[in-house]
Amino acid sequence: MDKVKRLNRRNFVKLAGATSLLAASQSLGFQAKAQDMASVPNGAGFYRFKQGDTTFVILSDGQSVGGSAFPNWGANEGRQDEFSATLARYGAPIEPFINNFNPMLVDTGKNVILIDTGLGGGDTTGQTVAHMANAGYKPEDIDTVFITHAHPDHIQGLMSKGAEVFGNAQLIMGEAEFKFWTGMSEAPPFIQNVLIPLKDRFSLINDGDEIVPGLSAVLTPGHTPGHLSVLIDAEGQQVMHYGDAGGHYLLSLMYPEHFLGFDADKELVVKTRATLFDRSVADDLLVVGYHFAWPGVGRILRQDKAYRFAPAFFTWS
Repeated sequence: MDKVKRLNRRNFVKLAGATSLLAASQSLGFQAKAQDMASVPNGAGFYRFKQGDTTFVILSDGQSVGGSAFPNWGANEGRQDEFSATLARYGAPIEPFINNFNPMLVDTGKNVILIDTGLGGGDTTGQTVAHMANAGYKPEDIDTVFITHAHPDHIQGLMSKGAEVFGNAQLIMGEAEFKFWTGMSEAPPFIQNVLIPLKDRFSLINDGDEIVPGLSAVLTPGHTPGHLSVLIDAEGQQVMHYGDAGGHYLLSLMYPEHFLGFDADKELVVKTRATLFDRSVADDLLVVGYHFAWPGVGRILRQDKAYRFAPAFFTWS
């Protein structure tokens, strides 16, 4: 027994011989099966759950892969080594960095609302509409699109090849956010190509305003000047989509002073996140982070003087 070896794949190949193994796999159809599976995405691109009569569908617009996590995902001066060690300890990507984009569909039975739209076309992004179809919805089913803020990974899915994607939907954005971007003398391309052509389609709201019955806007500034998150009341259970107000699902929670390189106002966003996380704990909110690890659903728990993200238990039903 002391010389018994595990019969792993390598030992099996050695014992059986590569030629005989290949012949056996071909005769059983294993090779064709492996080739088929290699072309199938890992998952169907959505995660659905219910609270009362309200259906929530987290939609993956895909992932971007490349570059490093730093400095953008931990821009505090002189803290990158510490942040890197934390990500490494949790097995989170550092280099190449992998970034998720998690729009959310809310079906109240009366309204079908899409919160943010994704980065739009790309080799590994622009999958929101396809994954929406996997979940049983079409673009024309969406009656309301709410934009948390006007960064390209949130608005570019509004358009495809110059055409509007959600033509039946009312478009809604925060007034301060909308005026900031459209009031620029030299707006960046993603504003010129998306927001400006659609500017007459937008209804503008402010902190606390109703988006549709059951959904309201929550002012969470700092990442951008007028960033709004979304609070959903689903028969007593409150769900909040943070947009980008939640920052990074590890670093922003574990290090209360942490900020992102693309946070517009570093001091304000740190205060906003502290208030947001405190509220999430106090009100026992179920939260969704736009860039959190897929599917980005969970709760915020206190941990000493900071916080941690506890992902919801993944269920297939």
